[in-house]
Amino acid sequence: GALGRLFALAEAYPDLKANQNFLNLQEELTSVEGKIAYARQFYNDAVYSYNTRIQSVPSNLLAKPFGFTEREYFEVEGEGREPVRVQF
Repeated sequence: GALGRLFALAEAYPDLKANQNFLNLQEELTSVEGKIAYARQFYNDAVYSYNTRIQSVPSNLLAKPFGFTEREYFEVEGEGREPVRVQF
């Protein structure tokens, strides 16, 4: 959401769009957003594998006595879901 507004702002101001620093900022923000999405997906995949493993035979025979419990997926709620504000 925030990147969309940022790119729309660049379209409205051609001088800003041509500025190399602004182009670098756009590229970096896109890169960071992609890395965060990848890390969230990687974590949730690991939680899924872990939860499945501790519920499957024979792992479940050892999981409970040793205190292995299910983990929750990473989900952002409330203010964390709002677009990030970028100030210049």
